Amino acid sequence: MPYLKVDDTSYYYEDAYTGGDGTAVGSLLFLHGWGTSGQVWNAQVPAFADDHRVVTVDWRGCGRSDRPLGGNTLDTVVTDLVGLIGALGLERPVVVGSSMGGMFATELGLRYPALVGGVVSVDGPAYWAAQAVPIDDLLEDLRRDRTGTVVGWVPEWFAPGADPALSDETVRQVLDAAVSIDELIAGLAGYDPRPSLPGLGVPVHYLHGELDSQIPPEVARTCAALTPGAGVTVIPGAGHMPHQESPRAFNAALRDALAGMRGATRTAAVA
Repeated sequence: MPYLKVDDTSYYYEDAYTGGDGTAVGSLLFLHGWGTSGQVWNAQVPAFADDHRVVTVDWRGCGRSDRPLGGNTLDTVVTDLVGLIGALGLERPVVVGSSMGGMFATELGLRYPALVGGVVSVDGPAYWAAQAVPIDDLLEDLRRDRTGTVVGWVPEWFAPGADPALSDETVRQVLDAAVSIDELIAGLAGYDPRPSLPGLGVPVHYLHGELDSQIPPEVARTCAALTPGAGVTVIPGAGHMPHQESPRAFNAALRDALAGMRGATRTAAVA
């Protein structure tokens, strides 16, 4: 199995390109949300690996990656992702991040614009959590009854009528993750990228589930209005996990977003 050590932490990743002729359009780095793993992108990898180099990674504390007790912070994860991009030789990948992964993707674009080719935030970034979710109460619930809290909370991530198997698998992944990732939830209380978004120097697109009960679509629209050249696509009938709930519509929207980013990059290069 492929592992890469970054700053003494072993990250599990998968790296796919099935085109075979060496003419990949570009690279995509997919980042999952809190407590899950790169497996949430199982419907995207085969759809894009024929013409892109596609990398998924389990960030620290999740999936098959290491579970250090410390360093489960935004700054550390972003720094580790910079190291991973360099070690894998990814040339300005478009970073696609779901939920908390959207926060990581956004911060990569803000802090390292020369390193990434664009950002796609999926049902993120997470500044809304500090306004809508009592962070301290959630953390206390997780400490008091982790299983009950996760079992009661995760189904809300999906829209009504979504396949129950998606929720069941997500619960399993979250309960399998390290308790130490709760530190990232605590960090949400002070996270707000909005003042920095006008200076974002890479193309960005916001993909968002229409029925997301965790982070409503107005978050994407607010962020897009602050971000030069940003686009927004709302996935009809999907909740917080549109890449899993509505993969066909999501993949089409992502492909359109990527085409728009390439067009913006070419225009900027000519200018």
